[in-house]
Amino acid sequence: QVQLVESGGGLVQAGGSLRVSCVASRYTISRSFMGWFRQAPGSEREGVGSIDRDGSTRYADSVKGRFTISRDNAKNTLYLQMNSLKPEDTAMYYCAAAPYGGSWYNHLSESTYTYWGQGTQVTVSS
Repeated sequence: QVQLVESGGGLVQAGGSLRVSCVASRYTISRSFMGWFRQAPGSEREGVGSIDRDGSTRYADSVKGRFTISRDNAKNTLYLQMNSLKPEDTAMYYCAAAPYGGSWYNHLSESTYTYWGQGTQVTVSS
C-alpha cells in the first residue's frame, strides 16, 4: 500500500529554519497533488500549502513568504522548508497525497487528500 513517511522535525528557536521531508513508497509524488498540513495540540488540523503536478505551489496566508514546498522527483520526496519560524508554528506536520486532486480542489481542505503520513513534530521555542 501507499506509504508516506515524514522526518526532519525537531526543536528550533524562533526565527530559525527547519526542513521536513516526506518520502513516498508505492506512490509517485510528481504525478500527484501533494499537501502539507499541521496540527497543534488541542487544535484542528490546518492546511499549510500544496504543490501541484506541474510544480505550482500555494500556501496558507499564515505561512506565505516563510514556508516553501518543493520536491525531489528522483528521490520521490516532498519537502517543506520552514524559515522565520514562530512559536505558533509549533505543531505536528503531516504530508498528504491527493491522487485525483488538483487546482480545482480546495488545497487546504483535508477532504481533498487520500493518503497521509504519520507526522513529524516541529517545536519552536520563544
